[in-house]
Amino acid sequence: MSVEMVEVSVRPTQPPRAAGILQQNRVFLDFFWDLAKPEQEVRLKAVENLIQYLKTENKADELEYTFKRLVDGLAHTREAARPAFSLALGQVLNAFEDVSLQSILQRIKEKHNLQAVKKKLARNAMFGNLFGVLALHQSGRLVKEPQVVLGCVQLLQSLSQHKEHLKDLPSKTMTDILTEIPEVVFEEVLLSALQADLASAFRTPEQLQLLLVALQRFPQTLKPKKLKKLLGSSTIINADNIPKLVEVLKMAARSVKKDLALPSVALDLLKLSLKEDSFQLFWNKAITEGMFKEPSGPTHFLSFRLLGSALPLLSLSQLQEVLSGEVMLHYGEHVVSAQKPDRFKLAPEMDAYVSDFLQGCKDSEKQLAVMVRFSSLTNNGYPVVPSVWRVVQHLEPAALQSYVDWLKEMFLQPRTDQLLDFSTRKQKDKQDTKEQKESPIFRLRRWIVARLASIIDNQYVKKTEELCMDVARFNFFHAFFTTKKAPASNIAETSGKLSVPLDDKTRAALVNSFFGLLLSMRHMQLSDDSTAVNQKRSLGVAADGTMWIEHLAQYAQLLLSHPKNVQKVQPFSGEQKQAWEGMLESVANMKKKSKKGWTAESGAFQQLFLLVGMHLFKAPDELLDIMKDLQSCMDKAQEKNTKKKKQQEQPEEPEWVEVMVDILLSLLSQQSRHIRKVCRTVFASICPHVTAAALTAILDVLDPDKEDEEDGAVIVTDDGDKTQKDDEDDDDVEEEEEEEEDEDMEDDESEDDSDEEEAMEDEEDGEEMEEGEVDQNFRLELMKVLQQQNALATEEDASSDEDLDDDAMMKLDQSLSALFSEQKKKIQAKRDEKTNFQKERALVRDFKIKVLDLIEVFVARQARSPLILGLVEPLLNIVDRGMSSGSDQQEQDFLRRAADILENQLCRSKVYCRTAGDRQGELHDLLDKLMSKAKKLSDSSVCLYYFSASLYVVKMLRGALPAETKEEPTADGAAAAAVNDPKFMGNVDVDRVSSLFREALVSFMSRRKSPLTSQMFSDLFTRFPVLCVNLLDTAVQHITAGVREHQQGQACVLVLRAMQNGDVKKILSADEWTLLCEKVLKQLALSIGQVGQAESKVAKEKLVINLELCQFVVKHVRQQKLSVDLEPLKKVLQSLINNVTFKKTGKLEDTYWAVMKHFGVMKPKVEKAEPDKDGEQEAAPKKKKGFLPETKKRKKRNKPVLEPAGDKSASSGKPGEQKGQAKKKQDKKAKQKRPADAANAAQSNPAKKSKTQPDSKAGKKKKKPKQKKKGGQI
Repeated sequence: MSVEMVEVSVRPTQPPRAAGILQQNRVFLDFFWDLAKPEQEVRLKAVENLIQYLKTENKADELEYTFKRLVDGLAHTREAARPAFSLALGQVLNAFEDVSLQSILQRIKEKHNLQAVKKKLARNAMFGNLFGVLALHQSGRLVKEPQVVLGCVQLLQSLSQHKEHLKDLPSKTMTDILTEIPEVVFEEVLLSALQADLASAFRTPEQLQLLLVALQRFPQTLKPKKLKKLLGSSTIINADNIPKLVEVLKMAARSVKKDLALPSVALDLLKLSLKEDSFQLFWNKAITEGMFKEPSGPTHFLSFRLLGSALPLLSLSQLQEVLSGEVMLHYGEHVVSAQKPDRFKLAPEMDAYVSDFLQGCKDSEKQLAVMVRFSSLTNNGYPVVPSVWRVVQHLEPAALQSYVDWLKEMFLQPRTDQLLDFSTRKQKDKQDTKEQKESPIFRLRRWIVARLASIIDNQYVKKTEELCMDVARFNFFHAFFTTKKAPASNIAETSGKLSVPLDDKTRAALVNSFFGLLLSMRHMQLSDDSTAVNQKRSLGVAADGTMWIEHLAQYAQLLLSHPKNVQKVQPFSGEQKQAWEGMLESVANMKKKSKKGWTAESGAFQQLFLLVGMHLFKAPDELLDIMKDLQSCMDKAQEKNTKKKKQQEQPEEPEWVEVMVDILLSLLSQQSRHIRKVCRTVFASICPHVTAAALTAILDVLDPDKEDEEDGAVIVTDDGDKTQKDDEDDDDVEEEEEEEEDEDMEDDESEDDSDEEEAMEDEEDGEEMEEGEVDQNFRLELMKVLQQQNALATEEDASSDEDLDDDAMMKLDQSLSALFSEQKKKIQAKRDEKTNFQKERALVRDFKIKVLDLIEVFVARQARSPLILGLVEPLLNIVDRGMSSGSDQQEQDFLRRAADILENQLCRSKVYCRTAGDRQGELHDLLDKLMSKAKKLSDSSVCLYYFSASLYVVKMLRGALPAETKEEPTADGAAAAAVNDPKFMGNVDVDRVSSLFREALVSFMSRRKSPLTSQMFSDLFTRFPVLCVNLLDTAVQHITAGVREHQQGQACVLVLRAMQNGDVKKILSADEWTLLCEKVLKQLALSIGQVGQAESKVAKEKLVINLELCQFVVKHVRQQKLSVDLEPLKKVLQSLINNVTFKKTGKLEDTYWAVMKHFGVMKPKVEKAEPDKDGEQEAAPKKKKGFLPETKKRKKRNKPVLEPAGDKSASSGKPGEQKGQAKKKQDKKAKQKRPADAANAAQSNPAKKSKTQPDSKAGKKKKKPKQKKKGGQI
């Protein structure tokens, strides 16, 4: 013992400095742990805290330990930890400048010596050296110690050999070092060290990059003479070096193949060519001729990225030259060939390059040159850049105006010689074999139309009002008019003549584009807005207060008034011309009446008139009757305001608002989003005047029972434009056409293949239909043909030896061909009929979705109107029928929209009709009808809407609460009491309504599959406490009378929600409340008493709900000291513990003991039994499974175990014992001391604890006292 005590007393005298720091400051060590954490925020915070701590404490030993740990961490196994340790080391060196960088560099070399490190750790050591150099570089002190710079460069040169691990990181680090050191240091220290790298610059991209950076940074040192000595030529870019540069660029392109980036060496070469005035040589020889010799791949992508990066660096002439050369042609071919889904697309990167150039360049001429050249890159006349190109938003106003002028000029007189047009190989083969499908001029014009529209539609483009009107007038003129021989001086559009007449597709694109522009201009915000900042401008109004559409209507009238100079493509008839002039007159009259002030109503009607008038140019036959009805309707509305006697004279005529609603419904059938928005605005203006008949007309359109009638009214044509959906019209048509053109452009070369595939598919479909739909008539016809030609084998002439002659065979072939062609026509007719039927359904559903706009507006604007009640049943019918109808997306959208209007905007609205007192009978009948239907439904989701509508009807019957109707403040106490009166039910027949909901509640409790849910009745109880009181007895009764345990549990939930409602307690008297508590407790006692040994999930859920209700009632009885007998319930609860097995924790157990706590019964505490140590020690040797082999134990026993002197097990492993004696003792006593050995092994190597003793409790119990004795010793 004395020897051991001496050893223990001597050990602290040994000075392990690191251990002293470890024991001294745990906070300090945590910084290094945090540096290795995976979270970046934690690592950065650790660096900051470490610097602050070192500055504050300023202890030499801690600083020394910091350098040791940081240098070690440079080669951390975690990749995220290395940069953190490098950053921390650099910041510490920056903060403590008295520490020599040379010493740290030497420490890095010694610690991460590649010659001495093990092979499996060599990679970590490489990164340790690299991040060490980065740390020295980040310290910002390399400039002050040139010898350290040399050492770092030499270390990086040695690391550059290990490219398989470090790639080009050493070369990049050397480049970064060169960018910061002064020229003196480079010339005196580094030039000799880098001599070999600079001389072999054309070998690798990294070495060439190093030379280029040195040339940029140190031009005085690397003069032409020096370069000639190093490279053999005084310049980098010359005819002799071009092949070498091409090879280096190819290597650079392959090295960044996965990174999808431009190598910096390529951009630096471009800048050097501009500096040496050899750009044309470099671009033509190295890029155009050298890089495109190989097939499409990384070399092409490098050239395209270099083209985009060069845009800000080139002059105007160089831009025009580069953007008109071979590289642009190759780029166009790439864009066309990369349209397929599995191809890599570089177009988004090029868009980013162009966008950055336009954003940073303020020279309008350069901007215009780039936009024109990219727009001139065409594939068979169609530009490869998209028509909706967002880069135009960065154009300066002058450049934008010039670009629009160029587009219009190219539209009028396309100059194909100025285009950079190309065709793919397959397209050229097609042109050789047959004529081209479409003229390139027509393709270019359609793209220009879409481009002009996209410029106006883009709200971020800096455009003026003059530019917008110019584009709109240009579109309108060429869509509907042509110029005669003599141009008009006051019509600028007549001065431009078309070199090639417009085709039908281009004119249709102009028409659709124009009406898309009308919608865009309705929401447009201009950069030259002359209105005040805080002044709000109305929609669709220009700066002068006139609507955009009115300006265009005046322009249209100007064109119509010059028949000598301008001719309409489809001239107006006399009736159509009269309707147009009448529209202008009506608008002028409305403007005169609204001079006193702009109102939303007058503006909406003017916009509707003008919009219908402009659509006369597009579809005069369809809109002529609508225009007439609109004018007569407006006349009647004005007459009604001035002469009300008109109604008595002609009572059989419909109201003007009914006619207006019919007009709006007719307009909604038009495929125009602009018309849809205007119709919505107009209907919002006439909502106060809507009658029941007008509302019925809207609801008839939505009625599912009348869907067949509506389907018959829809005409489906073969014209694709007329069968498009509303969300693909007007402003979206340009994008749609663009997509179609892009598809033509991308896949023209494979069109034949696709046509063949489609033909094969059609044949297969035809064969399938023939096999499935061969009817008896066709079979009989076929038999007749065969019998007429004697080609049908019968029983009499069963032999097939005699064949038909040639003439008979020809006749048979002709007859069969005619028969099968006729059958094929019948099959195609059936297929077309099916397609038309699907289109009809889509059109009808789309029309109904638009009609829902009117319903939504009416609910929002006229929620207090009594007419709102007429919407309940139709909307419920839509939801009911929609749940069982088709599941296509359009059907689901319609159903979702209707359900949202019904549930959220109507039934849940805080604004409702409060003046329905004169319709009590009708409302009660409606409520009865809704509740009867709700009980008969099979779908719970549909039932929810019916129940919500029923609550809405009850709310309408109740009317406004006294607090809501009281407008003038009064001091009357009775009135103040009435405000909070929960018994107020207005015009509700409480008995009748209570009986309806009682029947529903009984149905819910007594049916096994009921569409009703407890949440519906909970909502009823919360919103109408009076009805809740009347239904409470029924709910209490079904706590035990429910058809299933689920219903019984839900009855408990309803009773609990009702009793928790404060208004319910206010309505009930004290005696009634006490009686209610007695009934509830009695039912609960019966329900809990029925619990048996069966522990199903539903039974446990019911029991939990019962106990929750028990807890509330018992707690309330105790608090209020009500005279209620709780003993029967207490006895039942006490016996419950015998029927149900409780776990240690759980909702059921916790709730049970929470209830028993109110009876004074507390949950028994479980005492933890102490384990029998002797028994464990005796049983431990029997458990031999899981221990380490004897060989490993012997190895562990050789190591000294640091333990306190008083430890009993220390004698078996004293450090002073001889190895031989230790081995003999282990061999002899291996079996006897297995538990102790296992404990020692587990203690000496905690990492293997789970393997050595996974289930042994003895080891755990023995560890605790040892840890206490050891204290903080590690």
